[in-house]
Amino acid sequence: MTQPPAIGHEVLFDVSDHVAVLQFNRPEKRNAISAAMAEALGWAVTQVEQDRDIRVAILASSTAGIFSAGADLAEIARTGGRSLMTADGGFAGFIDAKREKPWIAAVDGPAVGGAFEIALACDMILTTPGSYFGLPEVKRGILAGAGGAFRLPRALPRAIALELLATGEPLNAKRAEAFGLVNRIVDARQLLATARALADNIAANAPLSVTASLSIARQAYDLSVNDLRSLSNELSSLVSESEDASEGPRAFLEKRRPNWKGR
Repeated sequence: MTQPPAIGHEVLFDVSDHVAVLQFNRPEKRNAISAAMAEALGWAVTQVEQDRDIRVAILASSTAGIFSAGADLAEIARTGGRSLMTADGGFAGFIDAKREKPWIAAVDGPAVGGAFEIALACDMILTTPGSYFGLPEVKRGILAGAGGAFRLPRALPRAIALELLATGEPLNAKRAEAFGLVNRIVDARQLLATARALADNIAANAPLSVTASLSIARQAYDLSVNDLRSLSNELSSLVSESEDASEGPRAFLEKRRPNWKGR
């Protein structure tokens, strides 16, 4: 897959020590998702998933106080929003993309509409004290159709989620943390470093164990207990037969850091 022109411009992409960091980089438009950004994000997701050296991904912004303004309204007016979708990833090339590896959203500033839906599509969210989240689509006569209407009730207590969806009102960082929507609130100056520390903590673990665990957990609301048990048994067998399953106990006994192979 050819690298899109927006990579390195509207979307920054860097990989080091098993962690990929993607940053929105369109501050003049408050990181509103353009067609070029959607293509770039879709490409980046594919790179993260295919590169065995990458174990965790962080989605953030290069500009303090700006996460994303969501969909670029000028492009919606021109194309009806079709240009902001990709065949495999849906809106922003991201919200419907198949992902096995863990993704962390580092949110500084408002995350409303499509921006909130992008964060909800991640596995973990870190944020800053002044940030807030919301799906104001009902105030505009539209629907939070990029996953927000069904992901929000899975991330929040039902009554709170329904209130936010029906009123379109925002949720501040403090309440978001209290309800478990975000993992933690950190100072804006430490946001990316904190996200990186969390990613490093995850990347230090056996990659197959992490992805298998997340595969089960992500389907916890979709499958019956019996189906989840079957899936757990199946993945447990696969992981236990891996090289890493032997490396973990060996490293523990030898009092050294494991050398994970991801196989």
